[in-house]
Amino acid sequence: MNNTNENNKLIAKFMELPTEIMGAKEVVYGMNHDDWYTADNLNYHLSWDWLMPVIEKIENNERYDVNIVQYGTMILDNQKEIISNIADISFDTKIEHTYDTIVKFIKYYNTIK
Repeated sequence: MNNTNENNKLIAKFMELPTEIMGAKEVVYGMNHDDWYTADNLNYHLSWDWLMPVIEKIENNERYDVNIVQYGTMILDNQKEIISNIADISFDTKIEHTYDTIVKFIKYYNTIK
């Protein structure tokens, strides 16, 4: 399984979406619990519709702010930068650097909770 699939599964777990085994595949239920997805068709890395609820969940914890700018994304913990994905010159799209930052944050968050 590729790294993107693993990272998308990490995000789905952070979002507390239920999973189960159907046949030989693990599936994740979507936000409305009617749709289900395998790891290879989770779209957090491709769609703002998928990624924005993750950002909202992070920011619902009043400690954290997610700042998305043209050339990067950073996450603050009580106004102190904890995760940063800012480059002087970047060829990544906003969703790419935001997705990468979200994955780094979730890995960090999982170590402190």
